Amino acid sequence: MTWSFTPDRPIYLQIQEELKLSIVSGSYPPGEKLPAVRDLALEAAVNPNTVQRALTELERDGLVYAQRTSGRFVTEDTEVIEKTKNDLAMDLVGAFLEKMAAIGYGRTETAALINGFSAHKAMMAQGGQPSGLQSQISALPEREDAEKEGGTDTYGDS
Repeated sequence: MTWSFTPDRPIYLQIQEELKLSIVSGSYPPGEKLPAVRDLALEAAVNPNTVQRALTELERDGLVYAQRTSGRFVTEDTEVIEKTKNDLAMDLVGAFLEKMAAIGYGRTETAALINGFSAHKAMMAQGGQPSGLQSQISALPEREDAEKEGGTDTYGDS
């Protein structure tokens, strides 16, 4: 995992968010043991107390649990993981809609733009030729390409 922190928010929150994303995306599947606090701290180049605080918050959220002397593990409760995933998705959608409103798009216009994007992807899959905005959209990487390379696409899917 590559760690990159911004100065605008506490580091423990950023660590918590990264670990949460790794859990909901399946990088750390249900029941898997997490790296030790000291290992995570070394990897992230932060104080172990900072990592401990992030993990404590994840425990409080029910995403991880501690076993005495064995370490911390990802919950096996897939409903908790799915709920967290949906909550994160709703936050992203809300932020997206706010940004679209800030540039003058209403919900109907935004929905039309999204539908146009979906139609464009379908047209390109059938060998159609892009023009204007469609050519900009076609320059974005396809999800299938990201999966073949084992990475994630521009939209955060894996």
